[in-house]
Amino acid sequence: MTMIMLLFLCIGVLAGIVGSLAGMGGGIFFVPALLYVANIYEPGTMTPQLAAGTSLLVIAVTALSSTLAYIKQKKVDIQAAWLFFLGSAPGSITGVYFNKLLDAATFSLIFGIFQLLMFVLLLIKDRLKPLSIRLDVQRSYREADGTEHQYGYNRWLAVVLAFFVGNVSSLFGVGGGILMVPILLILFRFPPHMATATSMFVIFLSACTGSITNLLHHQISWFYVLPLAPGAWLGGLLGAKIAARMKGKTLIVFLRVLILILAIQMIVESFLE
Repeated sequence: MTMIMLLFLCIGVLAGIVGSLAGMGGGIFFVPALLYVANIYEPGTMTPQLAAGTSLLVIAVTALSSTLAYIKQKKVDIQAAWLFFLGSAPGSITGVYFNKLLDAATFSLIFGIFQLLMFVLLLIKDRLKPLSIRLDVQRSYREADGTEHQYGYNRWLAVVLAFFVGNVSSLFGVGGGILMVPILLILFRFPPHMATATSMFVIFLSACTGSITNLLHHQISWFYVLPLAPGAWLGGLLGAKIAARMKGKTLIVFLRVLILILAIQMIVESFLE
């Protein structure tokens, strides 16, 4: 038991580091680790529902530290975050119910396809340009160096898109930041730092809502939460320090390769089950 706890502590640290470096939640790594490693330790005990629920709770815990830091730095558009939460909250609840409909093979296949989409998004995200859409709320933000940004959002579109992100978050047990940040950047022209910070606050709120729903359905393994949560928290802190010394292009290439490998593994496993 001690060895498996230490192993998941290390998994939490590694996922926290990579997640922090890439600006995304560790769920895309937590879920495969739970499905494979936990089922090796106790065959047949870790279902997709338990894996997603456990991962989402860990994300909620670790997102708290980032959210508090960003709020202290005044980088979170709190009013916008609560508007997005109006959509992501019900989405995070329905996502739990969608997850309950999937068996292990179907979950692995869909999760693998989701990871492939994230791989493609990482390939093209730097080439995407902000779109011109009607913004019924417009705001300005001044960075510390004096740079002025104009951004905003369309209320109904924000709620609808947040509902989709909330569903994905609970369905797969991921944070959803890799979807939310591009939405804020491309559709609503949020400044990059504010997009990451506001997205993290929305993810925290959504993960809490989804975790409460999972808790009511007994879809959380506390045995694995205990080592993963502090590991991911520590990994997030280490990731922030490593980011200052690591070349951005090296990181993105590493992340793309890792996600592609995990995606292929999940898809192959779905046909073997």
